Amino acid sequence: MLVNSRANGRDMEKESDVQVVPKGERRKFSAEYKERILAEADGCTERGQVGALLRREGLYSSHLEKWRTQRQRGELGGGKRGRKSDPQAAERVRLQRENEQLRARLAQAEEIIQVQKKLAQLLGKMLDDAPKSNE
Repeated sequence: MLVNSRANGRDMEKESDVQVVPKGERRKFSAEYKERILAEADGCTERGQVGALLRREGLYSSHLEKWRTQRQRGELGGGKRGRKSDPQAAERVRLQRENEQLRARLAQAEEIIQVQKKLAQLLGKMLDDAPKSNE
């Protein structure tokens, strides 16, 4: 039993020497590098050449797929990550604001029309009730 406790003691010492491995950083590739790799991959004609290129550069086939898509869209240089802004959002906001202003103006115009109708009715009654001076 004494031997086991010593062995366990040594195991405990070994475990305390273990350090936490730092988290790796995300790799970033320049546009020139992406273009060079895509050109080299597009030039591969024999079986296994693309795989050898990927292994040599430490890349995955998904890198090539993503970069080719970016190249077709003209976004190979990188750009902002995350949600893309809606190009029509500003126009939509402008139209909503204009719509609210027009509704307010319409409500005001309807009130003015109602007041004019009432005024016309009052004036009409007043003219009807007024004595005629020509007679």
